[in-house]
Amino acid sequence: MKAVFFDRDGVLNRELGRYVVNADEFEVNDWVASFMQVFKNAGYNFFVITNQGGIAKELYTHTDLFAIHKKLTDTLLPYNVTFTEIFYCSHHPLKSQCLCRKPDSLMLEKAIAKYGVEMEKSFLIGDTDRDINAAAKVGLAAYQVIPNHPLTTEQLQDLQGLTAVDLQTLIAK
Repeated sequence: MKAVFFDRDGVLNRELGRYVVNADEFEVNDWVASFMQVFKNAGYNFFVITNQGGIAKELYTHTDLFAIHKKLTDTLLPYNVTFTEIFYCSHHPLKSQCLCRKPDSLMLEKAIAKYGVEMEKSFLIGDTDRDINAAAKVGLAAYQVIPNHPLTTEQLQDLQGLTAVDLQTLIAK
């Protein structure tokens, strides 16, 4: 299976500069649905790989997180795009140690193994070095974006089956 792995905060949704603690604060970035439609038509599946340390810090609960993710999926349903699975790490280094929190790669490893992801045809989109480093640990191509912005034309040039110009035009609509 070909896959696009997304970081959540700053990529799929607007970066607030703090934890998103409830669904009311969660706003999907405008370009996401168009981007996902194009890659769905090219045969890609979608995953979210996200650190959610606010749970360990008791800023919000698993129930709050599920409500946020429901808003994400509900927002994308009219565009006929969905996530195969959303992986999250609820740990925070101030509270506990783990191997799943990016820049470690356990969430990616689980998704790759569980779904038989074709590494050479897949990639990750993240907005921080920890996202890019997690992808590098498993040999996955990665593209770093500016928070709350789509990929640049240069970043899009390597993506399979589409030209950067085509995708930028679609995202701009």
